[in-house]
Amino acid sequence: MRLIRYTQPYGRTFYAPLARSPWAGLEAEVGRLFEAALSETASSAAEVRFPIDLYEDAHTTTVRAELPGVDRSAISVELVEGTLQIGARRVQKIGEREETVELKRSINVQEHVVQTDKISATYDNGVLTVTLPKREEAKPRKVTVAIA
Repeated sequence: MRLIRYTQPYGRTFYAPLARSPWAGLEAEVGRLFEAALSETASSAAEVRFPIDLYEDAHTTTVRAELPGVDRSAISVELVEGTLQIGARRVQKIGEREETVELKRSINVQEHVVQTDKISATYDNGVLTVTLPKREEAKPRKVTVAIA
């Protein structure tokens, strides 16, 4: 397989194969992890993204986020112009100093599908669960086929 070398601004170099590599997904994920680790600043309010799980069934869409060590009062969940924004703050003690870490994620939501007035969120044992119920119009319907 032939590799082509690409150089991006800021000196980051990566290789892209001409044919799809079975390792491409793993290489991209490892690259993303190293990029995130290297770009994290030493400031007192570093912003960190956290993993989320999305589940959808016929009646609801559920967002689950693991936020260990975060106090319930430090979590915010907002739906703003079709974007579900989840934010949290966690204070970490490193030696004698304290560092505030800000956790943020945004998820696009189709507002015409979700009942915005019935969105609920629960936080239990470090896991945030946001439930987005679907409107009746957006739920799947079974159509019977008649014999002609």
